[in-house]
Amino acid sequence: MFDQLAELAREFDALEARLPEIYAAGDQAAAREAGRRHAELKPVVEAWRAHEAATADLADARDLLEGESDAEMREYLRAEIADKESAVVALEAELRELLVPRDPDDGKNVILEIRGAEGGEEANLWAGDLFRMYDALARRHGWKVEVLSGQPSDMGGYREVTLVVKGADAWSRLKYEAGPHRVQRVPVTESQGRVHTSAATVAVLPEAEEVDVAVDPNDLEIDVYRASGPGGQSVNTTDSAVRITHRPSGLVVTCQDEKSQLQNKEKALRILRSRLLQVERERQEAALSEARRGQVKGGGRSEKIRTYNFKENRITDHRVGVTLHALEQVLAGGEQLDEIVDALAADERRRQLGDDGA
Repeated sequence: MFDQLAELAREFDALEARLPEIYAAGDQAAAREAGRRHAELKPVVEAWRAHEAATADLADARDLLEGESDAEMREYLRAEIADKESAVVALEAELRELLVPRDPDDGKNVILEIRGAEGGEEANLWAGDLFRMYDALARRHGWKVEVLSGQPSDMGGYREVTLVVKGADAWSRLKYEAGPHRVQRVPVTESQGRVHTSAATVAVLPEAEEVDVAVDPNDLEIDVYRASGPGGQSVNTTDSAVRITHRPSGLVVTCQDEKSQLQNKEKALRILRSRLLQVERERQEAALSEARRGQVKGGGRSEKIRTYNFKENRITDHRVGVTLHALEQVLAGGEQLDEIVDALAADERRRQLGDDGA
């Protein structure tokens, strides 16, 4: 671990020295990436240097104790050593936390897709309740909510509703909500007062950012030839037409509209970048669709992540075994929902640190 920290400290120092140059160059993408990495490294390097200083102080105190004969001074040094040992242990724990890999989607906006699953119209009503729960939760945290689409059901619920939640910590809090949510209650559609079990699914996806396409010139095969008109006749006497083949993808773009070879090449490259951007977006959408399928599973009542039982005023998260008797407050987006999220986040962190609780 300490070899890795020394390497990160060298990277941090080099980056900090280059920041003014990077910002002055005017490349906004490079500046954003440099700023992000600097902010990511800074707390790790500061904690490591504090650990190094505390370790050195501890060694000095032990050396002094070894050569000290005065009883009062030895007592003082023992107290100093105990304090330094505690500081070293605390800083090592902090470093282990800081070195846990960061979720690459942290900081992104969140797309929530809520759908009624098993249970007919009651499932749609439940999907509407979940939508209102997340809307209230978002507003309490100061996140912005934008409804992208919705299909209301006949009785005031939703067959499906999709919203974007915008906030710096929205992803880190909402990502645990993905999966089937089971409800046990007497539906408004039930005339006999019987408790029914229904379910709605929640998919949680990071909002896709605009993809920048960088084309490596080494990946291009560029051919030039004479432009041709109808019937294949030559329309000029110079090799101005351009055909560009992107070897990794196999995409081929030709352009012969301009008389200048350079202009045709620039146009072809613009078209190629647009096509590569579309390919990347389609790939991302396919990956998100796969993630969505993994999250919602079949949407069945038995495939639940959480159960909301109205009769018992109970909410149970089955992943961490947390049960609260505060259903009304949870559905109102209250702090009790944060308690469940905190337990899920702590469980994830324990697993990342290799502590299975045994």
